[in-house]
Amino acid sequence: MDWKIIAICALITVGTFLFWEFVAWFSHKYIMHGFLWVWHKSHHSVHDHVVEKNDLFAVVFSLPSIGLILYATYGGFNPYLLSVGLGIFCYGLFYLVFHDFIVHQRIKWRPKKKSRYLQRMINAHYIHHSKHTKEDCEAFGFLYAPKKYEPKREFKYRENRQATQ
Repeated sequence: MDWKIIAICALITVGTFLFWEFVAWFSHKYIMHGFLWVWHKSHHSVHDHVVEKNDLFAVVFSLPSIGLILYATYGGFNPYLLSVGLGIFCYGLFYLVFHDFIVHQRIKWRPKKKSRYLQRMINAHYIHHSKHTKEDCEAFGFLYAPKKYEPKREFKYRENRQATQ
């Protein structure tokens, strides 16, 4: 494979990763807080369960990535489709680490240094979870939060998973 194809594939992977933020925002706002609230409601409820009905979305969102990667490798090598599948995979990995580990503490791990970006993203997610209904929520994205979500005072992580729901 020559360097031009590698460069194009890298751009496709990054572009897909960034586009997937729109897909996640749209899905979160109009599907999860819409007709599939029956799944997502478990994520806005305080509980001690390890698994939530909301986790079904991770399965659904992984299917395009898995399908594209399999087709691009076993259905006749296609580096461009593989790049799209990898971009979706990378977004899912970022989501897992940011959303499930850092914000919701499904695994107890957090970076020691809290950048302003990380503080704003987490604060936006905390604001999103301040509502336990499907209506009147805000901050549906995961990679981008406008400046209005900048913490007004010293930022503190919520210490346990229940406090983040």
